[in-house]
Amino acid sequence: MIGKEIRIERILNRNTGKTVIIPMDHGVTVGPIRGLENMKETVDNIVNGGANAIVLHKGLVRGGHRGSGKDIGLIIHLSGSTSLAPDPNFKVLVCTVEEAVRLGADAVSIHVNLGAEDESEMLRDFGVISKKSTEWGIPLLAMMYTRGQKIKNQFDAAVVKHAARVGAELGADIVKVNYTGSAESFREVTGGCPVPVVIAGGEKMETDKEILEMVEGAMKGGAAGVSIGRNAFQHKDPIGIVKAIASVVHKSTKVEEALKLLK
Repeated sequence: MIGKEIRIERILNRNTGKTVIIPMDHGVTVGPIRGLENMKETVDNIVNGGANAIVLHKGLVRGGHRGSGKDIGLIIHLSGSTSLAPDPNFKVLVCTVEEAVRLGADAVSIHVNLGAEDESEMLRDFGVISKKSTEWGIPLLAMMYTRGQKIKNQFDAAVVKHAARVGAELGADIVKVNYTGSAESFREVTGGCPVPVVIAGGEKMETDKEILEMVEGAMKGGAAGVSIGRNAFQHKDPIGIVKAIASVVHKSTKVEEALKLLK
């Protein structure tokens, strides 16, 4: 497992054990939304803000997502579906672990929607990818969401902690889930998950304070970091907001102090 140990240090800060991941895999789901038109510029902004890793689909890695500047951990996303599909919640595999390794990935990620009609197929794919990740010594990030007819509230700690535990049970090295709204309720999630848990950023928020308060609450609740997309790359000052988020995650900076890092 030495390969996983070496690679995961490019995702988790080796000193703090925490991480700031910026997912930018949205193009498959919803197309080239604002902030993802010029990927080289966007990635450079994220890197300069101090993120630990980014999430991309394989085609953007082949296309050259970096121009120059500092390096950053690369997570290649293996799952996909589009908003145009009859059931956008059904994620299928669109890349293999072997492809990701050849493309230079430091980790791979998959997306599973518990409660969706095709949950069983997504879980089966999870098992296959988990096995392959272990064979290749590459860390696996599992994006575990609860979406379906039986899910009344996808932010409820009862379902979020179940999703996190499924991710850990099936072999993920890092699990990504929704934030439950408070540090107290999120401790239920992290307390029942034996691997690092990061929170999703969710929909675009109205204020910087809201973003940072969510990050601070998650960290107080035992999170190992964040995986925030639109609230970072669509921000008017992406470098500043990533710096502020990273300060809260890695330095436990208070929200009011972190806000000062923004222009």
